[in-house]
Amino acid sequence: MDPLTQGIVGTTVVQSYSKKQHLILASIIGFLAGLAPDIDIFIKSDHDPLLFLEYHRQFTHSLLFIPFGGLICAVVFYYLFTKKSHLSFKSTYIYSTIGYGTHGTIDTCTTYGTQLYWPFSNDRLAWNTISVIDPLFTVPVIILCLLTLFKKNKNFAYYAISWMIIYQGIAYNQKQRAQNIVLNYAINLGHNIQTIEAKPSFANIIVWKVIYSDNDNYYVNAIRLGISHMIFKGETIRKINIKKDYPWLDLESQQAKDLERFKWFSNGYLGVDKNNKNIIYDIRFSAIPNETEGLWGVELDSNKSANDHISYVTNRQKNINRYPILLNMIFNNEH
Repeated sequence: MDPLTQGIVGTTVVQSYSKKQHLILASIIGFLAGLAPDIDIFIKSDHDPLLFLEYHRQFTHSLLFIPFGGLICAVVFYYLFTKKSHLSFKSTYIYSTIGYGTHGTIDTCTTYGTQLYWPFSNDRLAWNTISVIDPLFTVPVIILCLLTLFKKNKNFAYYAISWMIIYQGIAYNQKQRAQNIVLNYAINLGHNIQTIEAKPSFANIIVWKVIYSDNDNYYVNAIRLGISHMIFKGETIRKINIKKDYPWLDLESQQAKDLERFKWFSNGYLGVDKNNKNIIYDIRFSAIPNETEGLWGVELDSNKSANDHISYVTNRQKNINRYPILLNMIFNNEH
């Protein structure tokens, strides 16, 4: 999730637990601790461009690390400001741990993938119920969080938590609807479906991106879910066959190993750029939900040595001007 949402969720959950006399300090601690797991964004390398993908949402986001993350936050906060404000280290630790513990769970609700069970599992869990930014989820929580502070009434924090749970429930129902409708659509087309996965498009739970696959291809469609539904027929992209598509690539080379790392990060959802065969995208994420051109990917280079890393590429900026197409899908029920 975006940093504001992470912080405000941490704040709200801590508010629901804190004593009234601690409400302001507890809110500050909850906000900062709710942000803290994303300190892993500083784990990166100029030499290895994929290192940040491996470590973002890894150990700092795992359930096992929560008490340790809370302890680190508590030590920092205690000596920075809570000791001066006569808040005990015990209370600082409890509030820090609660705030810290909200982060990995809310991240897992998105599509990006979170190693919630590290070190016992390297699986990147993604429940696909909410976009990394969703104003309809976040804004009510902010309002209720502020009311908790100004009114000094923890009931508003309980309302905020209730809203978060209700919204996730609605989003989960939307996800199931999207998958079921597109599943029937694909069956009617005669496709032999192996996998199907729905994810919300950017900043809403009305239009969903649904990817399903058969033996050879990924099929990407968008669906608008209101009282009725509308399917926006999308693109088909062939699954990558490394040996066939890149016969020049030494499978023992660093580029080949990096490609496997990117495949793990992308849960296998890889597609080749239409205009440059050497660019391989994570097709789960695109500006327009019925398209396959990803927001980020990797680029192979046949001129690199066996020890050279693969290149990481993004095209977010290129797609910014295309978001009105998504807005049209959301509000006009037309493509």
